[in-house]
Amino acid sequence: MADLMQFDLVSPERRLASLKANSVQIPGADGDLTAMPDHAPMITTLRPGVLRVNGPDGTSAYFVTGGFADVSGPTATILAERAMPVAEVTSEIMDELIKDAEAKRSGAADNAVDTAAKFLADLIAARDEIKIGTTAS
Repeated sequence: MADLMQFDLVSPERRLASLKANSVQIPGADGDLTAMPDHAPMITTLRPGVLRVNGPDGTSAYFVTGGFADVSGPTATILAERAMPVAEVTSEIMDELIKDAEAKRSGAADNAVDTAAKFLADLIAARDEIKIGTTAS
């Protein structure tokens, strides 16, 4: 079994990471998962959450709002809708994302309310995990 895998994280705005990793903790839409070198091939969708990458130089954490993860043996590639290092996440960014998600939930058709509510709940859970308060009064 290989000790390291290639990890790449990209969003439409930028490439956030390209490095060797021991493991990648992924916030999958159907539950969290950890990809390691020689992992069975899989593709999954992402939910809003914190993606953690463990490598020889330590752990890096990134906030993602959604997207896809493609894991295949020696590589894990994350194609995120929106992503940023956790250190760059501000309460203003989270407040805006949550406000938009609340509006989408309020305006959702009957068949989409549950999906919109889950997205909102995942954003709030991510905010709490990152330990960012709200600026809303």
